[in-house]
Amino acid sequence: MELMSIGKFAKRVGVSTSTLRKMDRENVLKPCHVSEGGTRYYSTEQLREFQKAENDKKLVIGYCRVSTPSQKDDLTTQVENLKTYMLAKGYQFEIIQDIG
Repeated sequence: MELMSIGKFAKRVGVSTSTLRKMDRENVLKPCHVSEGGTRYYSTEQLREFQKAENDKKLVIGYCRVSTPSQKDDLTTQVENLKTYMLAKGYQFEIIQDIG
């Protein structure tokens, strides 16, 4: 199990170190290890869990567009490809279609 500092973990999950400290105080996300000096360390396992939880909360919007009604078949292909991608990534998603 690899440990990373609070700064490195914060950068990887896209939050500030003060947010992680607040999450620790509120028992939302406790560090894997705290040194005697108070330095917080997080594991790669926690990183995966945190990212999975964040992905579960977010709704991803996909946008597909073609220029003319004669390209409707292309729009259908775009939508199917986007659905395949979103499902493979495990996203909760909604697709917006537009014929301009």
